[in-house]
Amino acid sequence: MYYNDNTILYLDGKFIKAKDATADLFSQTLHYGYGAFEGIRAYQTVHGVKIFKAQEHFERLVKSCSLLGIPFNHSAEELTQIAYLVLEKNNLKDAYIRPLVFCAPNMTLSAPKGVSFMIAAWDWGKYFDEHSLRLCISTIQRPNPKSIKMEAKACGHYVNSIMATNEAKQRGFDEALMLDMNGFVAEGPGANFFFEKDGMLFTPPLENILPGITRQTVLEICRELELPVTEKYFRPEELFEADGAFFCGTAAEITAIESIEGQLFNKPWKDSMGAIIQQAYQCIVLDKSYSYVIV
Repeated sequence: MYYNDNTILYLDGKFIKAKDATADLFSQTLHYGYGAFEGIRAYQTVHGVKIFKAQEHFERLVKSCSLLGIPFNHSAEELTQIAYLVLEKNNLKDAYIRPLVFCAPNMTLSAPKGVSFMIAAWDWGKYFDEHSLRLCISTIQRPNPKSIKMEAKACGHYVNSIMATNEAKQRGFDEALMLDMNGFVAEGPGANFFFEKDGMLFTPPLENILPGITRQTVLEICRELELPVTEKYFRPEELFEADGAFFCGTAAEITAIESIEGQLFNKPWKDSMGAIIQQAYQCIVLDKSYSYVIV
């Protein structure tokens, strides 16, 4: 799915075939999850292939490494150029790009003295199926922000996400909605969360969630279209009277949510603020103009 015999990736300064790439079995990242990564999308736009918000993603990768104490000396501009070359060498247009910083062999819990760096890319359509998602409230909480660097997109953090998604699927749901340590709604396992009520959008504040780049794009769309949005803490009980909700993220893009714990929302998706944002987002990533009249 992610590569074949002809796939080319970038690894430690060289473009090589994915099937020939190797990693050390004693890497700190493999044993302890001590590494950083990004998820980025490229689109075939009306002006050619474009990586959406490449600068922001690679700046976050550099920041993640700094926050985690992982040595990584590359600029966002340099990384963006490499990513475009990976796309070109694989003849990819609509693609998902995965940069990964992984640590050298080290079985201690001390900071690594060296790292490896990879950029791979592959064709990847919608992360979720076309249908709206049925969510459950997960028993797996988001980590205490005092226990980790919440702003860092660290490899090991996603064990928490995998556990929440697996629990949701075992219960017969599509995905999970996770709470923070105080019982407030935080985010999905791999996406930020918004809900609509009485003509207003609400989303959790940054303290207990990953500061998503797509989340920031949604806030920018709201400002441009004059859609009211508020960042606040809220408990899951508030969602059972909501008009609509959606997930947003690089992989998820803007994904409609149908229900939470079986409770449907008051509005059909097509009439929701989320649907307006979904259309605007698609226009932005494809470099198309858009305008809406909000009634």
